[in-house]
Amino acid sequence: MQKNKSRSATPIIAILVLTGLLAIHSDKSIAQDSFDLYLIDVEGGGATLFVAPSGETLLIDTGNGGANAQRDMGRILDAMQDADVTEIDYLVTTHWHGDHYGAMEELASRVPVHQFIDHGPTVESSAAANEFIDTTYPEIYGRAERRIVVPGDKIELADIEFTVLAAAKRVIDRAVPGGGVANPYCADFTPQSEDNGENAQSVGVLVQFGDFRILHLGDLTWNTEFQLMCPRNPIGTIDLFVVSHHGQPSSNSAVLVHAIEPRVAIMNNGTRKGGQPAAMQILHSAPGLEDLWQLHFSQLSGQQYTVPGLFIANTVDEVQSTMPIEPRQGATRGPGVEPAPRHNGEAHWFKVSSQADGSFTVTNSRNGFSKAYTGR
Repeated sequence: MQKNKSRSATPIIAILVLTGLLAIHSDKSIAQDSFDLYLIDVEGGGATLFVAPSGETLLIDTGNGGANAQRDMGRILDAMQDADVTEIDYLVTTHWHGDHYGAMEELASRVPVHQFIDHGPTVESSAAANEFIDTTYPEIYGRAERRIVVPGDKIELADIEFTVLAAAKRVIDRAVPGGGVANPYCADFTPQSEDNGENAQSVGVLVQFGDFRILHLGDLTWNTEFQLMCPRNPIGTIDLFVVSHHGQPSSNSAVLVHAIEPRVAIMNNGTRKGGQPAAMQILHSAPGLEDLWQLHFSQLSGQQYTVPGLFIANTVDEVQSTMPIEPRQGATRGPGVEPAPRHNGEAHWFKVSSQADGSFTVTNSRNGFSKAYTGR
């Protein structure tokens, strides 16, 4: 498997620097120590780029398809350009919904992808998803490699370990290092209606870089969170929680969010997708939470539940002069429903740069606001 080589520093460079024959400028071609990730705005879809210090890359999901595929592919390519990487070593598709695999074909036609990872066949009867999985997907991964993962599997980059915690509605049956204690929040859990669709099938991973820990569970839903987290918490505590399912209340139960005690949470929401009061109350009350960052301003939060604008990466194209105090009710899907506003202008990401000692920095590319967090 070919790796990104642009970050490798050679001994001759060090010799030239020491002898004064080469001036040092800001140059990404010199190897870095940080583990970086980009949470990319794909309008309430999913796209998270991980870049190891070695330059190896892993991308979780590719955003929306259809008329929005070119837009979301372009936004992923912009993040790759900022990270100075030109290929994807691992592409993880969490589940077969169009806002998570939609731009895969377009992206794979532009950059090399070496391994495709997913949970297996879809459990839904979507004609579009089945046609993609049966016809288009084999054509794409046929040029590389496909891997179907199960809980407990590992995906390894240099110095980074991704542990699969959930896949195909199954969860890991043993604790990872740092986990295994009784979960006190299980006693108060109230189940929701069973989710037999693709969201509950999501591939969810724990990411470890030294002492820095990230949890990314895709769109894993409420009852499957309980299966993962009860009666014992197999994960332990987390530094960065990529909020599940865009910050919707069909996910993000207290048995998960409160038990992992995230220091920072980043919500990959849309303007009217995620951020409902029920989910925000659980997030804001998570023990030890220092900050919640939102990829989008949410009209479903209102002033009651939203975070300060410094912590929001994207607003809307038509900015309102005032924001209602009370949250807006989310519209039901179906014919005649007013579509959510789209942010089709310049999109902004969050960049997280972490160190092996557990310290990390989150930067909002919209306004340049950055905040540093020390190791635990």
